Amino acid sequence: MDHAADAMRTDLMTITRHVLNEQSKFPEARGDLTILLNNIVLGCKFVCSSVSKAGLAKLIGLAGETNVQGEEQKKLDVLSNDVFINALVSSGRTNVLVSEENEDAIFVEPSKRGRYCVVFDPLDGSSNIDCGVSIGTIFGIYMLKEGASGTVEDVLQPGTAMLAAGYCMYGSSCTLVLSTGAGVNGFTLDPSLGEFILTHPDIKIPKKGKIYSVNEGNAKHWDGPTTKYVENAKFPKDGSSPKSLRYIGSMVADVHRTLLYGGIFMYPGDKKSPKGKLRVLYEVFPMSFLVEQAGGQSFTGKQRSLDLVPAHIHDRSPIFLGSYDDVEEIKALYAAESA
Repeated sequence: MDHAADAMRTDLMTITRHVLNEQSKFPEARGDLTILLNNIVLGCKFVCSSVSKAGLAKLIGLAGETNVQGEEQKKLDVLSNDVFINALVSSGRTNVLVSEENEDAIFVEPSKRGRYCVVFDPLDGSSNIDCGVSIGTIFGIYMLKEGASGTVEDVLQPGTAMLAAGYCMYGSSCTLVLSTGAGVNGFTLDPSLGEFILTHPDIKIPKKGKIYSVNEGNAKHWDGPTTKYVENAKFPKDGSSPKSLRYIGSMVADVHRTLLYGGIFMYPGDKKSPKGKLRVLYEVFPMSFLVEQAGGQSFTGKQRSLDLVPAHIHDRSPIFLGSYDDVEEIKALYAAESA
């Protein structure tokens, strides 16, 4: 990359410009999704600012409440949740909202209702806040079906019905990765401009990777295929080099690395948690949508992740996602076990 030439660029592709360009490909589009995405971007900027000064502003620490998952809420979790709910409602384009932090779905008042349902995890990986590890926001967008009035059933759809998905990672830089169903693009926040600039156009995940990502602390509870996959990754029998283990424990950071470098991210079901720990609507679906749009695969151990139909808004599922060939390998191990 020619950094000197890059620094002199004046024709910057901002995320707003990119979304407007995508919108122009659909003459029937009314601009509602563009407005909604702009409000999500605003929420990401606000949370990024709050994360960067969390220690100074005394936003680190427990808020004294427990969320629906039984996890103690951090002050920054509560703030992020409020920011995104307000940003989504004020867009005037949403109808039903589902947040990790709220036990029940949120129904927008009739005067501010639109055509979209948004599912989101306002601050994924928040247990890592205090030690400076990358954390992030994950979101997915559905459109209400024709004639639907806006109920919980409108978000309990398979991931294949998702219209757009993305995440914003707050780390050494603030990076927003987005797909509206036509590939995946990454944008980095330029603090001096206050704008997300296109820095990773048309992201394609490598077909095969050299990294596997899993919490090996749960190894004694794993099923046979997961155990066998990790053993093969460490001690390959075909003479190839072993894979490297990389596990951050923040889904946004682990999936971001997997998207860029390839490999596989795994959170299997096990004896302790047969359905795994990750929530279908606002973690499994958006990340699976992005990985598939980038040319990879996502698998639950039984089926394609996006074909799942969640039973309730906080339903969970095992997940294996990443490079096409790596996921094929784990699929083959599950098929062999059930044969």
